[in-house]
Amino acid sequence: MMIRSLFVAVTLLVLTGCSAMKIDDFADTGPEFVPEEYFIGHTKAWGFFQDRFGTVRREFVVDIQGYMDGEVLVLDEDFVYADGETDKRVWRIRHLGDGRYEGEADDIIGTAKGERRGKAMRWGYDFDLQVGDSSWRVTFDDWMLRQDEDVMINKTTVSKWGFTLGEVFIFFQKQPDAAADSEADEASAWDRQTTAYDAQQAAE
Repeated sequence: MMIRSLFVAVTLLVLTGCSAMKIDDFADTGPEFVPEEYFIGHTKAWGFFQDRFGTVRREFVVDIQGYMDGEVLVLDEDFVYADGETDKRVWRIRHLGDGRYEGEADDIIGTAKGERRGKAMRWGYDFDLQVGDSSWRVTFDDWMLRQDEDVMINKTTVSKWGFTLGEVFIFFQKQPDAAADSEADEASAWDRQTTAYDAQQAAE
């Protein structure tokens, strides 16, 4: 756990300066991040939005269910914010080949464009951000860096007219498969019953 925490801390430091990063810098890095493999099943994420003055404005948790619909990766995302507000977003993402991706969701503008190399993916799109009673059209510049089999870290720069409004930091973790957990629980219960029976037979 301490080693994983160190990896997370180092990655956040790297992401803080990600404006100078290029996707090709990650060509030979691992573990490889393939969205249509990593996101299959249940993934949970924890994140917060920090404005350009360093103030944390919103915290949230996301439950993501991912599956393939033919050649399209579907991400069904349910958001719960710290103030109790909920939201939902469904992504439909296509791999175009050569590490290039495009995606659509109801609340984004046009088509998102992405590119991956090694452990990293860069993902960009425009979004109508609700600010009070008005809406601002802003640009999201996402960087995703996979840490190990289960963990990925995301940093998003939110900007308008080239000026940074804030940043979003998200920690993703794949969740155990429910079916596998159920089988493991059944096996454990059977082992307990067998052990009790053997003990009873030995006593007799």
